[in-house]
Amino acid sequence: MNMQARSISTAEPAGPLRREPRRFGRWFIGALVVLAAAAAVSWWYLRGPAVKVALVTRGPAAEIVYATGSVEPETWSRLTPLVRGRIVERCRCEGKAVRKGERLARLDDTEALATLNDLRALEVFNRQEFDRQSQLLARGATTTQLHQKAAADLARMQAQVAAQEQRLRYLELVAPMDGIVLREDGEVGDMVDPGTILYRIGLAKPLWLVAEANEEDVPRIAVGQKALLRTDAFVGQVLQGWVKEITPAGDPIAKTFRVRIGLPEDTSLRVGMSVEANIVTRENQNALLVPANALLNREVLVITDGRPKMRGVITGIRGTSHVEVLDGLEEGETVVSPFDAKIARRPHVRILTTAAAKP
Repeated sequence: MNMQARSISTAEPAGPLRREPRRFGRWFIGALVVLAAAAAVSWWYLRGPAVKVALVTRGPAAEIVYATGSVEPETWSRLTPLVRGRIVERCRCEGKAVRKGERLARLDDTEALATLNDLRALEVFNRQEFDRQSQLLARGATTTQLHQKAAADLARMQAQVAAQEQRLRYLELVAPMDGIVLREDGEVGDMVDPGTILYRIGLAKPLWLVAEANEEDVPRIAVGQKALLRTDAFVGQVLQGWVKEITPAGDPIAKTFRVRIGLPEDTSLRVGMSVEANIVTRENQNALLVPANALLNREVLVITDGRPKMRGVITGIRGTSHVEVLDGLEEGETVVSPFDAKIARRPHVRILTTAAAKP
């Protein structure tokens, strides 16, 4: 037992002596890691983050109002039936010239004609009765009251015949004006209701774009302003137009106003095409420009010798992607784009890419 105790006592001092280097090594490595991290942070802070910038340049600036609509003839008319009926005849004259009063379609008038024939037969009978009463009255063989009743019966029947003849005219659709049949809808056998547009008739030229603009933009629109037009029918092309009319009353539900945009005589647009319009309300061909995303509350971050500095500016025309600067910047200066408020607190930045501030 003494030998065991002695062996234990001699083994105990050896443990702490072996652990001492390990503790020191771990502490030393940890210190190196901390120093390396601090050096990396310091290097990153002094070197600065990479930012995208844009050069302040000059170019055209335009303020626009967006509107959409469709192309229509300036002079045209819609032709609709006034009564419900079945189409039994149509002209098939789409694209052809027609004259005012020319019949284009007819609804089923079988029943109406039968009624008219009955009324005309009664009219003949009442006329004969009136003539007979007139002859009897001349001979003193009848009373004035009977003669007046025959006259009233005849007049009433004549009015009914005239009304029925008018109903028959309602079953015919005639051209309301000289022009071209721009569109013809409906087929023989179709039942149509009053108000159903079966024909669109108008003059092939001139055309205009009937567009809707938001009510908050209308105060900036004026007759004569230029309009740039785009449509899916002519991809990549910008067509020209100009504001010709602004409706005096807007739509209180849709909160829009109707704007009619004139089109040149040789326009490529056709009736019925859907068109997007950018109405140019203000324009400057030699404006100082910065990207819209480089601005925040009328301030920009200007980069000089790698150092960012916040600067206030006075702006003018605001386009969709760029803004005109009236004061606060010079052509050729570099601004952070997009704006990043964190950059303002850094002593240095690295320029990643540079783009010209052109729309």
